[in-house]
Amino acid sequence: MKNVVVVGSQWGDEGKGKIVDWLSSEADVVIRFQGGHNAGHTLVIDGITYKLRLLPSGIVRKNKISIIGNGVVVDPWALLDEINEIKSKGIEISDKNLILSESANLILPFHREMDEIREDTAGKAKIGTTRRGIGPAYEDKVGRRSIRVMDLISEKNLDHRLETVLLHHNAIRKGLGKDMFHKNKLKKDLLEIAPKILKYSQPVWKKIDEFKRQGKKILFEGAQGILLDVDHGTYPFVTSSNTVASSAATGSGCGPNSINYVLGITKAYTTRVGEGPFPTELTNEIGEQLGHRGKEFGTVTSRKRRCGWFDGVLVRQTIKISGIDGIALTKLDVLDELEEINICIAYELEGKRIDYLPAAMDDQLKVKPVYKTFKGWMSPTKGIKKINDLPENAKIYIKELEKFIETKISSISTSPERNDTILIVDPFKV
Repeated sequence: MKNVVVVGSQWGDEGKGKIVDWLSSEADVVIRFQGGHNAGHTLVIDGITYKLRLLPSGIVRKNKISIIGNGVVVDPWALLDEINEIKSKGIEISDKNLILSESANLILPFHREMDEIREDTAGKAKIGTTRRGIGPAYEDKVGRRSIRVMDLISEKNLDHRLETVLLHHNAIRKGLGKDMFHKNKLKKDLLEIAPKILKYSQPVWKKIDEFKRQGKKILFEGAQGILLDVDHGTYPFVTSSNTVASSAATGSGCGPNSINYVLGITKAYTTRVGEGPFPTELTNEIGEQLGHRGKEFGTVTSRKRRCGWFDGVLVRQTIKISGIDGIALTKLDVLDELEEINICIAYELEGKRIDYLPAAMDDQLKVKPVYKTFKGWMSPTKGIKKINDLPENAKIYIKELEKFIETKISSISTSPERNDTILIVDPFKV
């Protein structure tokens, strides 16, 4: 059986939610392997909109098992709120179809506060985080002082772990002139919700091994995009986890030989939320038009997304970094009303032409895009389900894009609706 990893090939917001939901009809298990509730996926199914932040996209489908892996940082209160929100829309959620890794690290109130403090005091150097506490939680994980799901089992152990982590955080808070964070109230709150969280807790690595032995199809669901990867993205304007496909193995507890196909979700133009370099950004009427037609507002924060032309240089780069086998091209219909469409095919840096985004932030801010221009198709593609029904200029754009990024396009999305998808290659059957 094929196991598929889905990752975003840009700065996130590529439409992964719809594609994962579409693929989950074939999968038996859907696993979220990194990030936290800073990444949102919007699904539209039978006219009902589901906004997911921590829960894997498979949760809205019957007879699917959804897993939150050890690579995810989990705000336990946010998770319970999301479970209740999705339940209110008629979706059944229990320990039979939702599994939470016992090794997942928790986001606690002082993480959120630290996130806010840093952003508020950073001035022009702010990263543009979602202020959900993701970064500080990952810092505690790496610093070996984090509270994990399994720590909720024992009050004595939880007390000790809280002493350790607050010793670190209160020293920083004191230095910043902030009030100390007191342990007892937090411990009481955690012990109160512990049974509600622990009922979903299992050793995920063991469950994955069982599923593999049973021949189940597994879909690994990434959050954000490769350009936000802490190692390979536009550092320091990145997230705090590895968003590349290989972290699916690390963030869930299975070997890389469990991954058979990597699908990169790629928007037909480019967007970015928050601060940082964006070589093809459009601050003109076309950028506004893309944002309006594409409804480019964040699922989690409602922040307006920055919009620009398709950056072929960046997508080709992320394809190579993440080992992407095929591309799911999304939001093609957003381009329907444009007379001309550009694709970035190179950069100019201090008079020299280069074919990649350099690692240094100063250089990333200096690069100028080199464009290839295509005629628009000026006719609707929304809802088209067969590639031969696309306008001729749309076919040309897709073919040239595919040729430049050196990777096959496996599907094309022509609206937010699940069934408005042109399937060229089924990742589960390659």
